[in-house]
Amino acid sequence: MDAATYHVTAGISLRTAWDALRAQQPIRQRDAADLLGVSEGELVASRVGAGVTRLAADLRHVLKAVPALGRVMALTRNDACVHEKIGVYENLGVDSMVGIALGEDIDLRLFFTHWKHGFAVSEAGAPGGLQSLQFFDATGQAVHKIFLKEGADHEAYEQLVTRFAADTQVPGIEVTTRLRGQEQPDGTVDVADFREAWANLKDTHEFFWMLKRFGVTRMQAMRFAGYDFAHPVPLDAARTLLDTVAASALPIMVFAGNPGCIQIHTGPVQHVKIVGPWLNVLDAGFNLHLRTDRIASAWVVRKPTADGVVTSLELFDGVGETIAMFFGKRKPGLPEMAQWQATIEALFPVPA
Repeated sequence: MDAATYHVTAGISLRTAWDALRAQQPIRQRDAADLLGVSEGELVASRVGAGVTRLAADLRHVLKAVPALGRVMALTRNDACVHEKIGVYENLGVDSMVGIALGEDIDLRLFFTHWKHGFAVSEAGAPGGLQSLQFFDATGQAVHKIFLKEGADHEAYEQLVTRFAADTQVPGIEVTTRLRGQEQPDGTVDVADFREAWANLKDTHEFFWMLKRFGVTRMQAMRFAGYDFAHPVPLDAARTLLDTVAASALPIMVFAGNPGCIQIHTGPVQHVKIVGPWLNVLDAGFNLHLRTDRIASAWVVRKPTADGVVTSLELFDGVGETIAMFFGKRKPGLPEMAQWQATIEALFPVPA
């Protein structure tokens, strides 16, 4: 059986299974993929030609056309956190393999080496239908999604889909195995040099390159840092923090994402609610959904910069991957808010 025939057969079979599952109960796309034992990208690709259009290969060109859609919801997630922002895509820089969107509401860091598959998805049922653009990595994991909201330009969406539709519209995709980074043994790292490098950071963006230089994971970095720079806090720290800043109206920054996209909320949070294992922020333009049962460790982290120390609460899952990070609202070139530092110190004091 050739590759094209395999894709059609596998795609139709999976689509049938998905239709049967949805007929039994309302179910989210991500949850359906888990139940069916496939990636979310494979599930979406199974419907190419039936409400799903495969988009052409260079997805940066697709993003350049997104501002014309107007008011949309940007959604970025990982296995334990969903980050949703409503607004307009503005100030895009997507000509290289590292891109940005710097809108007042939609603030993204984009890493296009992980953007492998793109689809336009039309769902029946919602008034006027629910239309979205969905992007996946080589393993079929969702990188970023864009949903049209009330007031969006649906005609511009149709023009985008027509313009960027791939020549071949065949169901199915091939996916690769999801690989996770392996830690080198702690004993092979010069911890004293690592701590010295940490102490000499001038910008938070240097932190990633410091990890690369020493070949350590973020979890190793937490262990090596010492309490001057990082200390563990209770697993419910995110709830404690969100309840506190909601009560005080202290503006914060919430980072969440995956290797292909980091999405940022800047501003206050207001409505914090627990539903089962989910810790939620349910505000008008910002929703956060955090699986508290998947938080394996939480740390207060301090990074020196030319503008003073930058303090964050960082959450990690069971394999050491970042779930979400919380900072005080801050712009480059300005020191961190004293109220944010005082809040963190009061809630999560450094162990004696």
